[in-house]
Amino acid sequence: MTQANTTEFITAYCDGGSRGNPGPSGYGVSIEDAAGHPIADLNEFLGVKTNNFAEYSGLLAALEYALSHGHPRLRVVADSELMVKQMKGQYRVNSPDLRPLWEEAKRRVARLERFEIQHVLRGKNKRADALANQAMDRGTGKTVKEIEGRREGSPASSNAPLPGVADSAQRPAKSAEKRTLKGFVKNGVVHLLEGELPENCFVRVTVE
Repeated sequence: MTQANTTEFITAYCDGGSRGNPGPSGYGVSIEDAAGHPIADLNEFLGVKTNNFAEYSGLLAALEYALSHGHPRLRVVADSELMVKQMKGQYRVNSPDLRPLWEEAKRRVARLERFEIQHVLRGKNKRADALANQAMDRGTGKTVKEIEGRREGSPASSNAPLPGVADSAQRPAKSAEKRTLKGFVKNGVVHLLEGELPENCFVRVTVE
């Protein structure tokens, strides 16, 4: 078993969501070592809770992982501005539902040697968001999709067709449709005895 490097930060990308707010909720946490290599993915369905409850649950899971696996230095990245500013002491925690979670998070932080937390936009937190949605899908009985292991910036499979574009090998070739129409030509203009010429077609005049 590899010993944890206690002099370096690990980074936990945390997210939580609720479908309905309150509604079926879950959190997702993706943890990387100092070199950016993935070391753990965590997620859990929480039942009917709010978005903010789920966000704090993800933070608590990240803190518990760091403490139980011998990582005294933890950096948390989250897209919940409320949670980040509450943990930094910039916002008050007035919600009676969040207060116990915030207090427990503070207790766990106090047991670490170093702790940092920063806010990012949701687009920078995609894997944690996917893990949270996986937990919600699992809890609500939906089919759980496998989350891709590759991080942003890694090459996508060259075999996958682009969305909305059919693969040329699977697209049936259009065969030219031939029809015989009766009519006459006057002053270089084709006149049909019945019907109309379709658009974008080629006409070959045959004299009877």
